Amino acid sequence: MDNGRGDRTQYVRRVFVSECAARMLRRGDVSKSCRLVARRGGRLSSMGLLGIGSVVVVVLLSLLLMRLGNDSARSAPQATANTSHASSSGGGSGTLFVYCAAGMQYPMEAIVDRYEKEYGVSIELQYGGSNTLLNQLEVSKTGDLYLAADDSYIQIARSKGLLDEAIPLAHMRPVIAVRAGNPKGIRSVDDLLSKKLRVGMGEPSAAAVGKKVRKLLAAAGKWEAMERLVRERGVFKPTVNEVANAIKIGSIDAGLIWDSTVAQYPELEEVRSPELDAGESLVQIGVLRSSRQPTAALHFARYVAARDRGLEAFRAKGFRAVEGDIWEDHPRLVFFAGSVNQAALEPIVREFERREGVTVETVYNGCGILTAQMQTLKRKGGFGFPDAYMACDVYYLDTVRDLFQEDVIISETDIVIVVQKGNPKQIASLSDLVRPGIRVAIGQPDQCTIGVLSRRLLQRAGIYEQCLKQNVVTQTATSAMLVPTVVTGSADAALAYRTDTLAERSRVDVVSIDSDAARAVQPFAISRISSHKQLVRRLLAHVARSKEIFEQAGFAWRLREGSEGASESKRDGAS
Repeated sequence: MDNGRGDRTQYVRRVFVSECAARMLRRGDVSKSCRLVARRGGRLSSMGLLGIGSVVVVVLLSLLLMRLGNDSARSAPQATANTSHASSSGGGSGTLFVYCAAGMQYPMEAIVDRYEKEYGVSIELQYGGSNTLLNQLEVSKTGDLYLAADDSYIQIARSKGLLDEAIPLAHMRPVIAVRAGNPKGIRSVDDLLSKKLRVGMGEPSAAAVGKKVRKLLAAAGKWEAMERLVRERGVFKPTVNEVANAIKIGSIDAGLIWDSTVAQYPELEEVRSPELDAGESLVQIGVLRSSRQPTAALHFARYVAARDRGLEAFRAKGFRAVEGDIWEDHPRLVFFAGSVNQAALEPIVREFERREGVTVETVYNGCGILTAQMQTLKRKGGFGFPDAYMACDVYYLDTVRDLFQEDVIISETDIVIVVQKGNPKQIASLSDLVRPGIRVAIGQPDQCTIGVLSRRLLQRAGIYEQCLKQNVVTQTATSAMLVPTVVTGSADAALAYRTDTLAERSRVDVVSIDSDAARAVQPFAISRISSHKQLVRRLLAHVARSKEIFEQAGFAWRLREGSEGASESKRDGAS
């Protein structure tokens, strides 16, 4: 590591340890604060330890003074400071620590105030540039949530193994900000360059808006000139709020900041410029892997992202909020799934419920039965309609496709002939199913996918009518009922999914079918009328991380990497 980077890493570590120690002291945990300093101290120089010790002493003295005064007093945060927001209400399960991009300070302060009053959970907010915060959480490996001003930082955090779930909140774009009335008559980026004005912007290595502006102006061939102008006549600031304040007090003529930031300052107005219009940014909040209370963190993240809770504050501050879920303290999802999926889905759904703190009512049945229920529920107004649907095959998604969106292929399984152990009837192909005396079990086409696919398979072989008339002894309502007909001896053979045979492998044999029609492909889709689309997308993401479970259940994995994570900005319209 070069000396410059090493110094920066040491600096970030010292700052973070000092802040953590200060927070612990503010909560009265002196012993834990001292242990933290001691634990980290082995990695720092003596001067670093002296600096941290000084902070501890100062904060301790401050703490004693505060306790002599009003214990419940809370000081108002500075507009651009890296500060914390601690609850005085108490009674919660534990403090949640949030790394929060500075441009989100005003809506987040309102959200935290409301959440703390409703749930008695203490929330601490640390403000800074998105990249600065990312560096801090990477070094410290502590904290619960990360709210970034651009989704590129969420992707970086995820690629580094620092973050799991992420929930979209709002859209914003960079604009030219000027004082109200636009006294300099600025109309474009070219005006900033030609008039040699005093221009401010976020430092690209610290603030998301600076990184975004640099990328956009570089694409337009104007970054070098802008960088030179800012360094010679203007200023780079570590956060977007500091740029806005500089315009407000007149120390600079204009700034390149977010449109949502301009909306929070009545003294400013925005000027759109074509070079910047393509810079749409998605604000997201993510749950950190360092969190020791991920369910509590997700509860707060869902609150922030709820259309009738946190997103109200974002809209009030000029953000273009995404659609968002409705708020429920303990949400309930209804999940319809074809029977073939049950073995793989059950452990996945149980883990999702545990982590998210939600209930998923999963209904397994034949897809013909499930889709008929959907049509009935739709006619009755939609109450109880599934939030998500995973069909046994795309056939039974196509019949209700107008009711669902964002479907992706998860897996596939093949259709096989199931016979008794040892294959006493010597059944080797589909044609053997029409031999005299062979008793066959198939699915009922109007009730389950395996029935539809078996009919199509036998029709292609030219034996469907003959088999149905002289050999089929039972038609079941679901795929799960087919293998038992062979196990119990009520049928000599059954057309079933290979995945359904695994539990009875010691009692049955399997004959493969050489046909491209002997295959079922399982899609996952989200209801168009669901009030919890974001939660369902996280369920889908949970399924997408479960390849091994599906393969152990006998499925072939079909989900393409990234296909379940289609761009949030494209699928989440601003409201």
